[in-house]
Amino acid sequence: MEVIALVGPSGTGKSHRALIVAHEHNVDGIVDDGLLIKDSKIIAGHSAKKEPSKIQAVKRAIFMDQEHAAEVRQGIADSHIERILILGTSINMVKKIVDALELPPIGQIIHIEEIATKAEIARARESRMKEGKHIIPVPTIELKPHFSGYLIDPLEIFFKKPQTKRRHLGEKSIVRPTFSYYGKLFISDAAISSIVDHVATTDLSITRTGQIQIKNSQEQEKGISISLDVTIKYGLPLWEVLHNAQQRIKNMVEYMTGMTIKEVNIEVKRLSID
Repeated sequence: MEVIALVGPSGTGKSHRALIVAHEHNVDGIVDDGLLIKDSKIIAGHSAKKEPSKIQAVKRAIFMDQEHAAEVRQGIADSHIERILILGTSINMVKKIVDALELPPIGQIIHIEEIATKAEIARARESRMKEGKHIIPVPTIELKPHFSGYLIDPLEIFFKKPQTKRRHLGEKSIVRPTFSYYGKLFISDAAISSIVDHVATTDLSITRTGQIQIKNSQEQEKGISISLDVTIKYGLPLWEVLHNAQQRIKNMVEYMTGMTIKEVNIEVKRLSID
């Protein structure tokens, strides 16, 4: 199998031009934002554009969920794809997708600047920022079962070269995910600490928390580490109380922020005999 990467920053028109690139390079499969597409049909996967936050959308797009990755790997195998086009915001992102899907190394890299003018890229960025428009290179009818309740508009795509007639390549769709309107989203360590404190003390076995530290990994997909010290009521089974607290903190922080929690370390500093 040959792997081709189409690389460019978010909102520069990669998905808009995916069908043209696929046509020019005889590609029979496209991986875009968590979806495997072949012959204008969604073969497998789940769209990152349905995720409620930008963080979760990125995790979906690079196949961090093992079940999601396994589904798309199986779809690639069943579809007998010989040449696949992978869209990503950077070469590093495409490499992560290649690793997650267990594909061969990237054979060719196409940058968006090679196939779109500065003016076209600027228009694409403006459409993304002002209107929240995202393109998915499949017909609208194919998307409706996947995007129930979303705003979806059809968009015809044609391929034209000098001295040739226009050839109809198919239909693409415009969707407007909720998170597009939020812009960049930053979550402070203080906000995470507040969540940790609240979740930890909802169990009456833990009477209070002390110092809470949040450490971010240099590689964001590896997750963050949370460390805290607590006061626990005297006479209770420490291992059980701490283990339950670890699970509650991990689950709630991941649910509320979309971040991956690498570890939760809890130290008992004092016992309460009230």
